[in-house]
Amino acid sequence: MKDQAHAHAVPAVGTGTTGADLLGIYLNDHLAGATAGTERARSLAGALQGSPSGPALRTVAQEIGEDRASLLAIMDMLGVPVRHYKVSLAWAAERVGRLKSNGRLVGRSPLTSLVELEFLRLAVQGKAAAWQTLRRLADTDGRLDARLLDELLERAERQQATLEELRLGQVTETFRPS
Repeated sequence: MKDQAHAHAVPAVGTGTTGADLLGIYLNDHLAGATAGTERARSLAGALQGSPSGPALRTVAQEIGEDRASLLAIMDMLGVPVRHYKVSLAWAAERVGRLKSNGRLVGRSPLTSLVELEFLRLAVQGKAAAWQTLRRLADTDGRLDARLLDELLERAERQQATLEELRLGQVTETFRPS
């Protein structure tokens, strides 16, 4: 039993990849996601700026951008280099994702807003998981600020609640009978 527990604690045995290397990959993957999430949040906030959801979306979009900046600062503090190709690919993928079918040839469909709110909700959930991971590492890595990570996690939880409330409102608008 002890050997099994030890085997799970040693990352990437036999691959030549260290825990620090894996953390760099992990954080760059989250940075790519944060890039796509930031772009999508800004786009959605702009598209719905005159709606009742507009002010809340504008706030969430601003915070998501700030959270991306926090991730960059954490990566810098940990000495993790930014893999620009991942960031560029995420940015491009987010742009291509805007071309999806929405049931209308021209203009924005209520379905587009619903799907984008769901995407953002999932993206924020992923971001919260990253903050939780870093928070756990802060217990043994003095370079990580546990208090900051707690604040980022609390903000992600508030963002999830806001996005879920907006999503539920969009469900009603999108699928209301004609």
